[in-house]
Amino acid sequence: MKKETHRLAVIHRLRLQGRALSTVWHESFSLSARLSNGLLAVFTLMVIAGCGNHDKSGSQPGHGQLPTVKIAQPLSQQVTEWDEYTGRIEAVNSVDVRARVSGYLEKVNFKAGDKVHKGDLLFQIDPKPFAAQLNYAEAELERAKSRHELAKNDLSRAERLFRAKAISEEEHDSRSKGLREAVAAVQSAQANVNTARLNLEYTQIRSPIDGRIGRELITAGNVVNGGGGDATLLTFIVSTDPVYIYVDADERSVLKYRRQAQKDGRGSLGDEQTPVELAVADEVSFPHQGHLDYISPREDAATGTLTLRGVFANPDELLSPGFFARMRVRGSAPYPAILIPDRAIGTDQAQRFVWVVNQENQVEYRKVELGAHIGQSRVITQGLKPEDWIVIEGIQKLRPGIKVSPERSTVANGRDGKI
Repeated sequence: MKKETHRLAVIHRLRLQGRALSTVWHESFSLSARLSNGLLAVFTLMVIAGCGNHDKSGSQPGHGQLPTVKIAQPLSQQVTEWDEYTGRIEAVNSVDVRARVSGYLEKVNFKAGDKVHKGDLLFQIDPKPFAAQLNYAEAELERAKSRHELAKNDLSRAERLFRAKAISEEEHDSRSKGLREAVAAVQSAQANVNTARLNLEYTQIRSPIDGRIGRELITAGNVVNGGGGDATLLTFIVSTDPVYIYVDADERSVLKYRRQAQKDGRGSLGDEQTPVELAVADEVSFPHQGHLDYISPREDAATGTLTLRGVFANPDELLSPGFFARMRVRGSAPYPAILIPDRAIGTDQAQRFVWVVNQENQVEYRKVELGAHIGQSRVITQGLKPEDWIVIEGIQKLRPGIKVSPERSTVANGRDGKI
């Protein structure tokens, strides 16, 4: 009985201790929850305060520092479109000087690179063998002439005798044909004289054109071959003023030039009224003025192009045949346009855009339509007004809506709208 009472007392004490522990744990959990809620509220207030301060600064990165950019207004001016092509300069006249008779080269009568004129003596081949041939041909001519006189007298006597019936008809015909043979012999001898005289003249090789001569390819003392495909090449001469440049233009461009020429009343492209300009390798601008004088009458089916030829004066001989050159053809009449530097234009996938700064110094994204290249600038056909201020330097660090610190500048007004 006592053991049972003791057991019940122990169970009762254990129940009381469990209730006390449960109460303590519950109170501890409630305190922890209250502390966590308080900390969360304080963190939320700090975040809200931070966001409020960020909005007040205009959403600027870098702790409130405004990006510095250069801005300028577009350039408004009259422009003319030009289409640029590449080609090589060629001489109007170019001659390979070759020997026309074979013989010993006796003399070279020029210095390499000289300016020569038509008719100037360049080379001398030994003339003595050809002078002897001429003397022989002239002697043969005199012999043929003597025989011709004799045949003529014989025929005259034969005609008198034939009328008197003193000779036969056969004899008369024989003397008549003898005269004709003598005439042919004279003509043959005269031709030999002419040939010998020409060969003697060919021993003096003269310049066929005005121009600049190259170096001598054969020096004096050598034997040269003349005539035919094996004729010895002695030197070359090229004319220097004016010069040609040939370029290949596509079909659409040629049609555009022709329509523009008809609209301007200039007739056809090759009538020396279509202006062109030229620049060589060390020139940025196009300082040389010329005109088109030829357009191929047939298109090359393999390339879809037609050959155009420009003519340019070259009094100072700056342009040499063989030089690489750029030629541009006027592709439009002058028209008013808005120009901006190429560096101010951004690319967004397939479209082009610029950054425009408004009155609040905020950046706006503006889509634009591009026209022709004019120098280092670009014509803007849509999207800009002359009074807009566009960013021309510092576009890499911009995004829509941010504020900037603008530095105003101007776009230079140069030839061809160069910036």
